[in-house]
Amino acid sequence: MFDPDIAPSGTLLGLLQRGRGDGTLHALAAPRAEALAALNDSVLRDPRRDWQLENRSLYYARLYMQLDGGLEEIERHLFHPDDRIDTGEERTGLALAVLGHLAAYGRDAARLLLRSYAAVGSSWRWALDELALRDDDAGLMTLAPAVLARFPETEEGEAALAAAVRDAFEPRPWRLWAEDPRYARRLAAAGEQGSFDRWQRQLRPRGPRPGWSVAEVLEWAEQDLDLRPGERRHIAAARCLAAVVGPEDRPEVLRAARSGPDAARAAALHHLAERGDPDVLDLIEIAAVDPVSSACLVSAALASFERMRSVAAVERARLWARHTDRLGSSAAAMLARRGAKRDAELVLAALRRTVREEGPDADGLWELVDGVGRLGVGCAAPVLRHIYRETSSSHLRGRAAGALAVTDPGFPSGFAVECLWDCEETTRELAARHAATGDDRVVEQLRRLAADPAEEAEVQTAVRSRFGPDASAV
Repeated sequence: MFDPDIAPSGTLLGLLQRGRGDGTLHALAAPRAEALAALNDSVLRDPRRDWQLENRSLYYARLYMQLDGGLEEIERHLFHPDDRIDTGEERTGLALAVLGHLAAYGRDAARLLLRSYAAVGSSWRWALDELALRDDDAGLMTLAPAVLARFPETEEGEAALAAAVRDAFEPRPWRLWAEDPRYARRLAAAGEQGSFDRWQRQLRPRGPRPGWSVAEVLEWAEQDLDLRPGERRHIAAARCLAAVVGPEDRPEVLRAARSGPDAARAAALHHLAERGDPDVLDLIEIAAVDPVSSACLVSAALASFERMRSVAAVERARLWARHTDRLGSSAAAMLARRGAKRDAELVLAALRRTVREEGPDADGLWELVDGVGRLGVGCAAPVLRHIYRETSSSHLRGRAAGALAVTDPGFPSGFAVECLWDCEETTRELAARHAATGDDRVVEQLRRLAADPAEEAEVQTAVRSRFGPDASAV
């Protein structure tokens, strides 16, 4: 059911890995050594399903502060010999982000550790970005020699420096160093080269261009796909079709959508779906249920259907949603987004089936969870609670919390309380608006969030709405 690296949801480690509010509450009640061991494990072995989307760093940094945790384990992880072998940001990014928040909270040791790593570590760019937001000018200036030494004064080194300056997420250090006469000439040249490279990229065409006829566009959609596996050229081809297809070309496009090669067929289906062609729903069904259709073609056909906004698409979804295959799942997702109250049973059935067959981390759950909330399906609360507890995705958990706020009368005094400590700011904002204040911890945490300079503005706005002159929080 879960990734092997994710501990069961009922354990302290499992709660912290998921970023649940109960993780913080249990850690504060557990023996300090046990809590710190679970916290370090979560930070050093990033548990997120999508490390670029899900938040954990502020959540873990706050717990380090509350436990008065040391940074020795993080330091060993960052400066381990593996850092020279495994240079991907996935290995060190979470630890560096946690250090950034700790530095913002005034932990000087975290700031010094970031400086040391920025000077010698493989993910030095990430560390430098964290320092750009939290360090003073003097601290950043001490890093200039070490960072610039990474770029030898050769043609290749200067090109790499120009790319680093151009692509810097936080430009403050580079601008500061450029004001120093020792580095001004070199960094000015790097900045000019980066701007020129950006301009060149805008002018330089990428790859081949299709001809300006329907046949040429469809042929181009198929070209060299065996050399570029996974390339979704059919979407670009569909955009080209939009520019060249006239009324007289419809029969040719329909033929391609019915029996063309996969990429051309996908492009034609996408084009027809965008225009709401009366025949496209039948063609999508044929592509989706044909046992000889490739997985790529089925995915493209269903994606074309899911983009449709017509009444006819919703009506067809009501027929397809009873299927238990991918077509049925896509139709249920359509009803979750655009259906009416009478579609509640179909959406709920799909939600239960998906959890039962694929578990609480299934990709198809996101829209179904939103859908039962949008449709106010009260009897969905039990399965939503299961998803909330078990999913390893903090974003999906937040969506389950949003649906529970609509469907579960016990939410304000139940999950909403722990959501005040959740790792996702949108979930904390939801909790700040709904959590019942009969529990003393709720009022205390609301006040803590309101006073925390690291908290998101939306969360603090929600908190202030509970404490305003007309509020009933206290």
